Amino acid sequence: MMIRQRLTVVAAATALGLAVAGLAGGTAQAATAKPKPPAKSGAAASCSRARLPLPDPTCTPGAYNPAVTQATIGSTICVSGWTATVRPPASYTNALKTQQIAQYGFSDTNPADYEEDHLVPLELGGAPRDPHNLWPEPRYGSQPAQSKDQVENKLKTAVCGGRVSLAAARGAIASDWTTALSRLGL
Repeated sequence: MMIRQRLTVVAAATALGLAVAGLAGGTAQAATAKPKPPAKSGAAASCSRARLPLPDPTCTPGAYNPAVTQATIGSTICVSGWTATVRPPASYTNALKTQQIAQYGFSDTNPADYEEDHLVPLELGGAPRDPHNLWPEPRYGSQPAQSKDQVENKLKTAVCGGRVSLAAARGAIASDWTTALSRLGL
């Protein structure tokens, strides 16, 4: 009995320590943490598909990582490999993707047909785990998910090269990634 109590106390202390470490790290969370979708009333199809290939701005308005500012881009987004340090694990994004496919009311419910994409990309300091910055972007259609990746890379290059401010790039991609480059003259 005494050993069981001691193991319970040690396990609880370890779990508490991990939770505190995850909070202290800012972007780390337990891999088993269940994602919380944006608060919406109603059931399935609470998000509109009318703006595809863009997300519903009510469900997915975008969100920023507070560690990334114009002053910190030299030590964050402009450092090669930095996004890998903040990218959420697939266990988190896959669970969120399944929830959001239902919220968007997609008739195709196969998660493989969607990329759980950051509206404001990690390359521009988008919030890594905020459900308001993530959405199930279709991998099919006239402008599939991989089309946006090229825009993200060009915007990051322009921001890191000093041709566009971080705020301008974030605003352009969040409002309409299909016109972001032309709006910024890139």
